[in-house]
Amino acid sequence: MSDWLETWHIDLPLLIMLLCLAGVGIFVQYSASGHSMPAVWSQAQRILLGVMAMIAVAQAPPDIYRTVVPWGYALTVLLLVLVLVLGDSAKGAQRWLDLGVLRFQPSELMKLAMPVTVAAFLHTRRLPPSLPTILVTLALIGLPAALIIKQPDLGTSLLIIAAGGFALFFAGLQWRWILGALAAVGAAAPLLWERLHDYQRKRILTLLDPESDPLGAGYHITQSKIAIGSGGLFGKGWLNGTQAKLDFLPEAHTDFIFAVFAEELGLLGVLLLLFLYLCIVGRCLWIALRAQNTFERVLGGSLTLTFFVYVFINIGMVIGMLPVVGVPLPLVSYGGTSAVSLLACFGMLMSIHTHRKLLAK
Repeated sequence: MSDWLETWHIDLPLLIMLLCLAGVGIFVQYSASGHSMPAVWSQAQRILLGVMAMIAVAQAPPDIYRTVVPWGYALTVLLLVLVLVLGDSAKGAQRWLDLGVLRFQPSELMKLAMPVTVAAFLHTRRLPPSLPTILVTLALIGLPAALIIKQPDLGTSLLIIAAGGFALFFAGLQWRWILGALAAVGAAAPLLWERLHDYQRKRILTLLDPESDPLGAGYHITQSKIAIGSGGLFGKGWLNGTQAKLDFLPEAHTDFIFAVFAEELGLLGVLLLLFLYLCIVGRCLWIALRAQNTFERVLGGSLTLTFFVYVFINIGMVIGMLPVVGVPLPLVSYGGTSAVSLLACFGMLMSIHTHRKLLAK
């Protein structure tokens, strides 16, 4: 069995945890979608496609990605420009490209390309990074982030900025630069506030006082808190949740699926889900720390922390600690491009780990 896994470059502990998480997602999806088998089957197909992508990505040694993916970064930037010109619109956002046989979000591809591109760029530079290196890296991060903000998609742009920023952090970015960046963001906050769309400003104000508009901007958070709180310690039981079933909870099968999970499985179920996420993050950090060179360590660390930020932002949003942004709960929320791109990232982590073992032999 171990020889077969090594042949296919699969890290068994990580694979088992990811399949368990995807299983939880399909389990909750049935309830959140109103017992819709087509939705469950569609999600299962997407997870299967993602697992196939993960295994395919794991076959190539990390050096291949260091060479090839920066060209993918350039292609994805071009696709993001095409989105602004020719993209499909839905719910007030222009984020999709329709190729006839395929409709997808190029911004999801950038989540994969960004950490690889930044890690590849930093690999050949002196570390910790100098000021010119930092400025070029920020340009690599800022260009696609600005294009995605234009769609508008603030949540995805923040994730892409985080992915690039984590790569800089793992490359040894000095704390004086980190503190300086935080101070600059704080100083620019009034200007950034003016640049936000009205609905984005309203989301931030609603975070501070959701009861000020309980039937308008505060509706999502209010209903989400009701669902989570009503679950109690043990939950109402699978398929017995009322908030989603009675259509009180918006986007129950996508962004707010955590509220459905908490209502039906309670605090104990939530703790088990968080423990599963923690185990995945821990395993990935262990792989990153054991990597053999700068590129692999920076890439592994940035992919891991970006995954953590996915979880943190979604759950923080659903429980009312962060503004509402369009960030799904990884491998649990309904979504195709997101699941496939995430699992492809885990394929890169498996590649880092299994090819290191082969070289060690």
